[in-house]
Amino acid sequence: MEIKIQSQHFKLNDTLKEYVNNKAGKLAHLSNQITACEVNLKLDKSDKDMDKVCEIKLVLPEGNLFALNQCETFEEATNKTVEAIEAQLRKRKTKLSHH
Repeated sequence: MEIKIQSQHFKLNDTLKEYVNNKAGKLAHLSNQITACEVNLKLDKSDKDMDKVCEIKLVLPEGNLFALNQCETFEEATNKTVEAIEAQLRKRKTKLSHH
């Protein structure tokens, strides 16, 4: 699985990049059909406290999955977004196994 990380409105440091890579990389264990994981980190200047946004798009042959979370830190936003994508993958896996 290829992981692409982009940042908007700030410079991505190596520590955060490694953190996001590790978290997103764990999604590959839930499905061997994921071809790419696109992570977009950005600052939302309209909210002073909850200004860190993480968007994750998983590219799969049968359709993409998307999740977004906005929190006080990029790490927290990444954790919640990965959890949301994991839930979607599990739901999709259950749905596909019942057909």
